[in-house]
Amino acid sequence: MKKSELLIWLSEEYRNWEEFLEHIDPAHMEVPGVNGNWSMKDMVAHITCYQPWVTARIQAAADGAPEPPPPWPAELQTDNEVNAWIYETNRGSSVSEVLDDARQIFHQFFAVIENLPEDVRIEEVQHGGKMFYLMWLGDQRFQVGEIFDHFHDDHEADIRAWLAGLKS
Repeated sequence: MKKSELLIWLSEEYRNWEEFLEHIDPAHMEVPGVNGNWSMKDMVAHITCYQPWVTARIQAAADGAPEPPPPWPAELQTDNEVNAWIYETNRGSSVSEVLDDARQIFHQFFAVIENLPEDVRIEEVQHGGKMFYLMWLGDQRFQVGEIFDHFHDDHEADIRAWLAGLKS
C-alpha cells in the first residue's frame, strides 16, 4: 500500500467517525450508560486518548529518537487502571472540549503521516477476517488504524445499542 492510499483510508475513517458523532444528539453526549457509567463524551475521550502517544511514537521513530513515555503515570500498568485515569482526567471537560481535542488529535496524526517519506513501508495484514494496516519505520511497526479498529471492534456495537435504547 502506498502512503497516499493509507491517507485516503484514514481520511475516510475519520469522515465516518465525524458523521457518526454528528448523529448523536448533543443533549445525549453526557448521559451515562454507554459503557457502565461512562457517557458518550467519556467514550470519545477514551477512544482518542491513546492516539497522541501513537502519534508521538511514530514521530520519534521517524526522527530516530527514543520512544516517548505514555501520557499516563508510569505506575499504571493495567488497561483498567489506564482507563480509570483517562476517565478521571477528562470527566471535568465539556463535550465541546473533548470533541475539539479529538479533532486536534486526528489532525496532528494525519500531519505526521503526511510528512513521512513517500516510500514508507505499509502492509495490509488480514487477521481474523479483518484487515489491518501496519506501518514500519525501521524495525518498529505501528498499527496505524488502531484508533478506528478499537472503536469498531470494541465499542461501536455497544454505542449503537445505547443510542437505540435512548430512542425507544
